[in-house]
Amino acid sequence: MNEYMKKALDLACQNLETKVGGPFGACIVKDGKIIAASSNHVILDHDPTAHAEILAIREAGRVLQTHDLSGCELYTTCYPCPMCLSAIIWSNIRTVYYGNTKEDASKIGFRDDFIYSYFQSLPCSELIHFHQVSHEDTIKSFQEYEKDQEKITY
Repeated sequence: MNEYMKKALDLACQNLETKVGGPFGACIVKDGKIIAASSNHVILDHDPTAHAEILAIREAGRVLQTHDLSGCELYTTCYPCPMCLSAIIWSNIRTVYYGNTKEDASKIGFRDDFIYSYFQSLPCSELIHFHQVSHEDTIKSFQEYEKDQEKITY
């Protein structure tokens, strides 16, 4: 086990004692240096988005002063859930090393599988009911953004 996965695992194991979240840890590395690391804080923060990967991505952005984490690698103790996968994609991280599988997570009670299934079977109205409203109003902000010559695209 390399030092980066060990750091992620140590954080996950600490959660078994502190109970601030599930048994998950993540570490972001750039140029061989740990930039950010976190464990899952869902329970502590009362925040369903406080997954280890998300918190590590947020910290890495602050440390590097950028929203673009190109060139970074992510080490995580478990294959990322759909939310974390999306954050990884948005942050431009292209290499992910993981320990446990999503099936391993399912076996201990984490419910990612139904989300993966939801994405594969769209539309799936049993989970979320989507209704488009006020498009004629909300589109105006997009039109203004499109015209802005000084915008920062991400």
